[in-house]
Amino acid sequence: MNSSDPADPTLEPFIEAILARKAHRLVVLDVSELTSFADYFVICSGRSNRQVTAIAEHLKRSLKKQALTPISADGIREGQWALLDYGNVIIHVFYESMRDFYDLEGLWSDAVRIRTAAMEAYEAEALSGPVDEEYHIE
Repeated sequence: MNSSDPADPTLEPFIEAILARKAHRLVVLDVSELTSFADYFVICSGRSNRQVTAIAEHLKRSLKKQALTPISADGIREGQWALLDYGNVIIHVFYESMRDFYDLEGLWSDAVRIRTAAMEAYEAEALSGPVDEEYHIE
């Protein structure tokens, strides 16, 4: 399910930080109607353990500068599945094979997929330059 409604602007710092580290297969799910523990799941992938760790560490540093600190952060060092809980936004940074195995998008298939302004801008910039299929937004 996709939404044409404008995305919550409070998501922008999260998305911008993720895109700054060239995360793969970025998806934002609005789970607010499906669960009480979060409003959004942000799911992305890294192509290596090192990239997963780099994305998660960059998120923490970048968001801390904006006075956003996670309630909890797990799995960053291991680089397989990093989970950063910011209360209403939960970020999952997966190593590709782990993402396919756990299939959160399938488990939460009733959630609405949303696109933010940062995602639109990133995609527009990517389309204006050389096409790189590795860095796409779903």
